[in-house]
Amino acid sequence: MTRQLPHTSERALLEQFLKAESMALSLVRSAQAQDVPPGVLAFLRRHEEEEDRHLQQFEQLLGTISRGRMALPRVPSQWQGLAVHLYGYEALGLQFAKLLVAVRPDLSSILNDEEVHVVFFENEVRKILLHDGSLAEGARQAARAWRRRLPRPVDRYLHDENLALFRDGLRRSILDAIDERFAAAGLYST
Repeated sequence: MTRQLPHTSERALLEQFLKAESMALSLVRSAQAQDVPPGVLAFLRRHEEEEDRHLQQFEQLLGTISRGRMALPRVPSQWQGLAVHLYGYEALGLQFAKLLVAVRPDLSSILNDEEVHVVFFENEVRKILLHDGSLAEGARQAARAWRRRLPRPVDRYLHDENLALFRDGLRRSILDAIDERFAAAGLYST
């Protein structure tokens, strides 16, 4: 999804990305408190540093300070659900990063980071799906549940009036891209 948006949408995209980075930072912090496989915790710690750096970058670009969450969000306690949860939100972040870079090519390093995050969690999900039985089925159930909730955050991120003319097309392309990614990873197969 590489849709060209007018430069009037730049501030709206920056503001939404600031919110998304704040949420992602909280999500990654919360995920670190869960029981995760070896290697994942180290990635989550690096990921937290990157998200914090991104958040500071967007705060500087917008001349604002984000309202950080006091309490960490609840995340699935079982790894197969948590991996899907993180994968889904990273896939969503990647779609918004693509939109942002279309307007602000100088922020391509953020797109590169988002791609790394998505690939990492995609690989973790694929490892889970290699198991027959309850782990794989748990991941697929988590994916269906997460996908049912996805339109609300997408609508929130696209709510700005500067995106109104493009909202329906953007919404559809974001949801389609995530559906394609989940299907390719094997989350929609039975």
